[in-house]
Parts: sequence; structure tokens; C-alpha cells
Amino acid sequence: MRFGKIDFDYAADLAGRDPAADGPIYMVNFMKYKKVAEYRDGGGEAISGIEADDKYAPVDVLRKIGAHVAFHGRVVAQGCVEEWDRMGIVRYATRRSFIEMQDRPDFKEKRVHKDAGMDYTVIVGALPSGGSGGRGRYATFDLRAGRAEPSDSNASFSIEGTIIHDDRRWGSLTVSWSDGIPKVPALARGGDRMVVVAQGEIDRWRELLTSP
Repeated sequence: MRFGKIDFDYAADLAGRDPAADGPIYMVNFMKYKKVAEYRDGGGEAISGIEADDKYAPVDVLRKIGAHVAFHGRVVAQGCVEEWDRMGIVRYATRRSFIEMQDRPDFKEKRVHKDAGMDYTVIVGALPSGGSGGRGRYATFDLRAGRAEPSDSNASFSIEGTIIHDDRRWGSLTVSWSDGIPKVPALARGGDRMVVVAQGEIDRWRELLTSP
């Protein structure tokens, strides 16, 4: 993996989960892009990492497997300056479908653009633990190694596992919404908490959190 480390134990759990114990999972993506995309064959026009990721966008593949983009947006504030560029969250109908998607030919065709454009990423598997989401132009993601206190005004999640990691492991995520960009606490890079504010281009959290 060029842009992160795979947790193979969690991957095996996702792939081998008993169907009776399987169900929806939210894969939360923290993404940082290369300034210039690097394709393995060295060919093609010179484009930015973000432009390469725009070519990736596997929305049609997700639709085929019953997955939905819950959130996608550009980072506008964060606790550690320039750590992340975008946030993306996908709700998969089952854990197994997330793993099986990786081997689909139509997904692999698009994956080359992600491989070229992504510098590094963290992807956590999150399960709703309270709240139903809110509304606002900006979404604040607060990811912690420990537990966070649920709130009626936030959507709260427990972290089941970190499928792509940077040696950190996470325990909880809260998401809150606002019409203005909130003040974000300064945080050390590589610490046990990340706070990221993103401007939503796609925001279907509330709809998906309240659906079966």
C-alpha cells in the first residue's frame, strides 16, 4: 500500500464476518494528496493529486454494491495545519461488500487514479452510537483514541477498526455541523486526537443515519 498501512487482522474480520453478524459500516476517509500525481507507468498529462482523485470517484461502482456516499468535502480548518485535504465517508451495506469491492475489475480501473494521487490516508470503520446528525454548511470531525461523550447535537460513532492506518488506532468519532467555520484547537501531528472541519459538497449523513 503506497499511502498507508493495512490492518490485515481487521481486513480478515471484515471479509470473514458471519452474515448474521454483518451489517452497515461507515468508512471514514481522511485524505492528503500529492502536489503532482504519480502514475506507475509514468504516462499521461501532469495533473495534481486532487485532480487524479477526481478521476477516481467510484460512485457508479458504489451504487452497484448498494453503498452510498454519506459525505464528501474540502478541508477548510484543522488542528494540525495542512495535515488533510479532503474528507470522504461511505456507508456500505455490509463489511464484506467493502472488501469484495477491492477485487472488482471496474473498481480496479478507477483505483489507479487514487494510487497516483493520494499521498497518505487514514480510513476507519465507524458504527453509529448516538445522535442522528445535524445540518449546516460545515461538518467538524473529532476523532479520538479514547471515548467521547455522546451529545444530542452531534452524531457519535464508535470506531470498530482502522483499515488503513499510520500506526495510530482510534476509539471514537463525533461529527457536528455549523453554518460558519468553527475555531479548532491546535493539535500536535501524530497525536491521539484529530479535529478536521470540511465544507460539504455531498452531505447525506442525516438521511443515511436514520435509514435502516
